Parts: sequence; structure tokens; C-alpha cells
Amino acid sequence: MPRTLHVLTGCTAVGKTELALRWAEANGAEIVSCDSLLFYRGADIGTAKPAKAELARVPHHLIDCCDLRERMDVTHYVAKARAAVDGILARGRRVLVTGGSGFYLKAFFAPVADEVAVPPELREELRSRLETAGGLATLVAELRRLNPAGLGALDMQNPRRVLRALERCRAAGRTLAALQADFDALPPPFADCRVELCELVRAPTELEARITRRVDAMLAAGLVAEVRGLLAQGLRENPSVAGAIGYRETVDFIEGRLPEAELAGTIGKNTRALVKKQRTWFKTQLPPHPQVAAATATVGELFA
Repeated sequence: MPRTLHVLTGCTAVGKTELALRWAEANGAEIVSCDSLLFYRGADIGTAKPAKAELARVPHHLIDCCDLRERMDVTHYVAKARAAVDGILARGRRVLVTGGSGFYLKAFFAPVADEVAVPPELREELRSRLETAGGLATLVAELRRLNPAGLGALDMQNPRRVLRALERCRAAGRTLAALQADFDALPPPFADCRVELCELVRAPTELEARITRRVDAMLAAGLVAEVRGLLAQGLRENPSVAGAIGYRETVDFIEGRLPEAELAGTIGKNTRALVKKQRTWFKTQLPPHPQVAAATATVGELFA
């Protein structure tokens, strides 16, 4: 009997949390989060983290597993998710993966990280160079020297992608083309499991209304106070959280760059833009899968 993972996804505010809980309760499952913001302790309101009462209904994994300053990337995620999955299956329980963070979600279907280890001193050297005047241009020039056959589709205006590409070339002593060939040959992290995928969807007008209610609820619940507290704990040292929708706009408000009257509207506008990107990503990056209308979905319809 193959090891099976059930993966329930959908865009922000579609209503994954309650349906995931009901399915897990009905099927003896434990939940593994693949939401890139739920890792961090203290980042609760702005991430729409499940409430304590919801977390108590079903065992959850990879929620509140990191301090705000602790590094989390897809390699760390895969290792933690692998340990959680193995433990759940060993207990004779089912696994329900839920969340909408694309890169982490893709780890259940395809390789997402290569095996190149970048020494910290090399990473620091290149980051320091990037921050100097003309730094991006010098990194691109070095990449070109190391890749005489060309840089393929690399976005040379994107500092993060250029930095990552140069780190990998320098650390491995190989070209980007050779590294890509190595990556394409890797098995998916969960190749030993059968993965069943289901996406929750809603009509655009319904989703818009839910986003508006969600933003209003976050602000009423104390989002601004939460962000003030996180700033004191080192929020700026965690770009993933500091740059997340809800947090970045609130930081702008706290620091005087955004009027209070525009805070809710700006968060809502940026959330709707994210939803549009998520829908495209689900369509183009995930394997073929069924869609279920969240407004009328029953537990029995999921993974039917």
C-alpha cells in the first residue's frame, strides 16, 4: 500500500482552514502546514494563523516552529515536513498537507532545491558586493565570465536571483546549465509517496468580499499592535515576514509612510493582487488536479 499524502490548497482567504480541520477530524489525519508565514511564533494576526481552539482540534505540524529571527527556507522546510510526514504515517494516521505558499507546496510534487551548499563566508562576500555602488552590474559581469555559453532565462535585473545564481556557480564550480541539468535529475522529496491534490476555489466576487472582511477582522483584532511588538523583536531581520502582505503595509503606517485611512484598502488591494498570482501559479505549476467549490464543499467531496 503506497504512502499517501492528501494536499489541500487554494488561494488566500478561500477558506482552507475550516475544511481542512473537518476533513482531518473525519479521516483520522494530522495537518502539515505549507504556509510560509505560519512557521513564526508571534506572527499570528497578520498571517491568519489558526486560533488556539482550531489548533487544538487536530494535531498540527510546522506551525509556530521558528523564532522570528530563525532562518527558514525550502530546504529546511522539506527536512521538517519529511520528519512530520514519517512520524504521522508511523502512527497509523493520515497526512493532510494544507496551505497556499507555492514554492513550499511544490516540494510535494517536484524537486525544489539543489544540493549545492553555499559557505556563509561566500554568501556574505557576495551580499556585501551587491550593496556597493554598481554592485549588481559587477555580479552579473562575473556570472557572464563563469557562464561563457550564456545565462539562459536568468532575470539579470533581479538582485536576489543574480545573487543566488552566482553563489551556486562559485560554490559548486559549475555553470548554471550544468547545475540545472543536475537539478532536473533529482527525484522529488516525496517520491516515495502518492500525492492526492485538491484545490478549493470561489467566485471572484465572493472572494473579494471575504478578503475585505478578513482585513477588517485583522485590524480589529490588533494587527497594528502585533506589528509594533514584532518590530521590537526584530521583524526587519526577517524579510519573509516583514515583506508579507499585511505586515509591510502596517509597517508603512507605523513609520508614517501610509495614512491610517488607507491601511485597510492597501492591504486589501495587495491581497487581491496576490490571489491573482496564486491562481496563475496553481494553474501553471501544479499537476492536473480537481477543483472544489469552497462555498458548498463537503468533507466527502475532498479527494473523492
